[in-house]
Amino acid sequence: MTVLDLDDDGATDASRRGAPGGPGQDGGEILCRDLVRIFATDGVEVQALQGLNLRVEPGEIVAVVGASGSGKSTLLTILSGLDTPTGGTATVAGTDLLAMGPKERVAYQRHTVGFVWQQTSRNLLPYLTARENVLLPLELAAGSRRTRARRPGVAPMRPALATRSDRARRVDDLLDLLEVGHVAGRRPAEMSGGQQQRVAIAVAMANSPRVLLADEPTGELDEATSVEVLEAMRGVNRETGVTTLVVTHDPTVSEHVARTVQIRDGRTSTETLRRTETDEHGRARHVSEEFAVLDRVGRLQLPEEFLTSLDLKDRVRLALEPDHVGVWPHEPKEDR
Repeated sequence: MTVLDLDDDGATDASRRGAPGGPGQDGGEILCRDLVRIFATDGVEVQALQGLNLRVEPGEIVAVVGASGSGKSTLLTILSGLDTPTGGTATVAGTDLLAMGPKERVAYQRHTVGFVWQQTSRNLLPYLTARENVLLPLELAAGSRRTRARRPGVAPMRPALATRSDRARRVDDLLDLLEVGHVAGRRPAEMSGGQQQRVAIAVAMANSPRVLLADEPTGELDEATSVEVLEAMRGVNRETGVTTLVVTHDPTVSEHVARTVQIRDGRTSTETLRRTETDEHGRARHVSEEFAVLDRVGRLQLPEEFLTSLDLKDRVRLALEPDHVGVWPHEPKEDR
């Protein structure tokens, strides 16, 4: 089933920051409007993002899929605060990403978002154990709070993690949640790839971020281990309510989330929503619906298989019907 999803006409005020810790503007925890990112190399400009729109609600888990070069990794580096868009607006957990200064950016990366890389070597320090890797961001945050607390008018450290024993308990809780408590004393080289990625998720969740971002978290894992890691991420999302965005080129990842966003040529093209329904006999069935995303100026991208099946190219015929829009291939002979 394919329908058109009309994008709402709400706009983000790029000149105003949301309240720290408050909800995202317009209700979305992640909200991107007309996002553009242009890279210039040797006088040649490449548009990685070409007016991308995306909205993720608080507590939602979403997979962003797309081929290599579609712009999905660029989107993730912007949302993580590692890059800045060329145009448009991006708001995460009430923070305007275009308005952040250097200190705000560090605080944003330390407390608002957690990040999991594809390469396990980028997630964990090889000379620390699993427990020490998860403890490290907690200790850094505690040291930062102690420094700021000495300044007049600055709130004291959050009592729940004020002591070393509280932070140690937090580490144990996270490792148990990710089912890797038994490797707490091992270094990364002594763990399997799946164990390393689950410890990496614990590291990303250490400071209780509002948003968890994952870049190809299963890219270096076999199929069975990938399923374990994805289910671990779902468990963290379910238990903590953290908004989760997984970027991947692997379409099978979408089977583990209720919503999949497809990016093509730097824009969101389609979304697939999944739900479970119960029929009159009490039997459960899975329903999957594909939506074409229509932006505020009326642009949409038809799925690739639609274009191929009907040989749609260059131009198409449109017809407005009472309850739908018809699209037909254009025959050149019609112009004669």
